Amino acid sequence: MPASWPHAEIVHVVGARPNFVKAAPVVAALARRGHAQRVVHTGQHYDDRMSAVFFRELGLPRPDVDLGVGSGSHGEQTAALLIGLEREFAARSPAFVIVYGDVNSTLAAALVAAKLHIPVAHVEAGLRSFDWTMPEEVNRRLTDQLSRLLFATSPEAVGHLANEGVDVDRVHFVGNPMIDTLLANLDRFDPAAVRAAHELPERYVAATLHRPANVDDPEVAARLVARLHEVADTVDIVMPVHPRGRAAFLAAGLDRHPRVRLLDPLGYIEFVALVRGAAAVVTDSGGVQEETTMLGVPCLTLRPNTERPITITHGTNQLITEAELPASVAKVLADGRRRAADPGASDTPPLWDGRAGERIAAIVSAELVGPDGAAAAPSGAAGS
Repeated sequence: MPASWPHAEIVHVVGARPNFVKAAPVVAALARRGHAQRVVHTGQHYDDRMSAVFFRELGLPRPDVDLGVGSGSHGEQTAALLIGLEREFAARSPAFVIVYGDVNSTLAAALVAAKLHIPVAHVEAGLRSFDWTMPEEVNRRLTDQLSRLLFATSPEAVGHLANEGVDVDRVHFVGNPMIDTLLANLDRFDPAAVRAAHELPERYVAATLHRPANVDDPEVAARLVARLHEVADTVDIVMPVHPRGRAAFLAAGLDRHPRVRLLDPLGYIEFVALVRGAAAVVTDSGGVQEETTMLGVPCLTLRPNTERPITITHGTNQLITEAELPASVAKVLADGRRRAADPGASDTPPLWDGRAGERIAAIVSAELVGPDGAAAAPSGAAGS
């Protein structure tokens, strides 16, 4: 579709590092189809290690706009996002807005677009933890209600949307674009290089923890640190520390154990290399559950639930409590079993094959271009 056509622009809204990884294959696939695109970075993750390095490593075009929202309470951040995105969409009148995942930027963009009668596509629709204490659960549910196109990464997500009464014609099971990015870069994830760069031992456990339930309450953080120290009595722990949890973990003394190595946040390539080389991973991140599933690395998720149960049924993930952490790590290390990343294996999730971005691009393109190649006139978002 020629870029000169009026109102033909597709806007991608990204704000946090998981968004960047999901957006890269979609942006690339739409570019191959000739669509005019604009990338709006909200600045929800704003320093180089959490943001700019991802654009460089993933080949994403430099953001056309950086709203520079930064951190703050949910209310403050969402309010700033609404104001900035409304100005941007009103000025540009995009034909479609594509949002990713479940961060505050995702919900804000969907809400603004819906009120301006701009159709929304939600990549990673239908995931449900059924835990309303999670801000992400609120964001993803409301975004799904506002979206014209809902792109599901796993079969159970399609079922959740059907149970909520979403029109089946709006739902598309496309696979997982985060896995597209992982498979495209598989040869770049070098555990030996990351061990050498950070002087790490051959055997270590990688950890990444940032969820409010694990870091916001000082007592909870202190108990978790005590368990991590128990693990570190037997194996080194390497933990890139998310800015959100740094103060809580340092206050609880996480760095006071000689076998706990705290790192600054890593870029995408280096982080996945760290995960790939780990004997096990301890996390509360949804994306890490998916990456370890494909890499065959044992994953212990410190949460009572997951919106990605397919990483348990088709992957290496298991849910554990803080009290179970030392014994669970010991069991995984004693077992020592791993499998290689293989998108064609029978036990990997369906359609996690590296082609989700192209499937998404084909559907979005069909919405914008009629059967005769002329521009279609998209109707407003659901609920508008």
